Amino acid sequence: MGQAISMLEYEGGPIPEAVVVGASAGGIEALNRLLPMLPAAFHPPLIVVLHLRPDTPSLLPELFGRRCALTVREAEDKMPVGPGHLYLAPPDYHLLVERDPNGTRLALSVDPPERFSRPSIDVLFESAAYVWRDRLLGILLSGANDDGARGLEVIRAAGGRAWVQAPDTAAADIMPAQAIARGAVDEVLTIEAIGSRLRLAVQ
Repeated sequence: MGQAISMLEYEGGPIPEAVVVGASAGGIEALNRLLPMLPAAFHPPLIVVLHLRPDTPSLLPELFGRRCALTVREAEDKMPVGPGHLYLAPPDYHLLVERDPNGTRLALSVDPPERFSRPSIDVLFESAAYVWRDRLLGILLSGANDDGARGLEVIRAAGGRAWVQAPDTAAADIMPAQAIARGAVDEVLTIEAIGSRLRLAVQ
């Protein structure tokens, strides 16, 4: 693991086995700043939900693939989760994580929207908390509603860690501010600080 041993131990928390990220309005801009900071050796799988229009094909895998050293994939049902990959929720599907005897996999769902959103950040965060528990890091970025705040609460209740983008640096501050107001946050960080911390999670 090399440098990864230092990532969260100084905070008294475990090294993350996986990282889940949620964002809405302003989230593409935030990720365009964050993703280029991650080295090719970044080890934990990075699973991302962005609120997208359901009737529009997502161009995000191509967009982020040009800016990110990781392997970028749009999630498919039953797709295995592997290290060094970034997985993006497709439009109009909830994205979940599940574990079976063959390993950890992604799952897609057409259950009704939650908090008016499908994909829902809460749905991803809650399912990931069940799988990875105290080995999970949840990150909530810019957004204009409160989706993700409940999911961060679940992550923390399972022993995981929760970071949010500093509201005064977000294009839309409601999402991180709601998580802070609910007491669902371990740290409030700029995009640059998030990227600096994540750079330590390498092989």
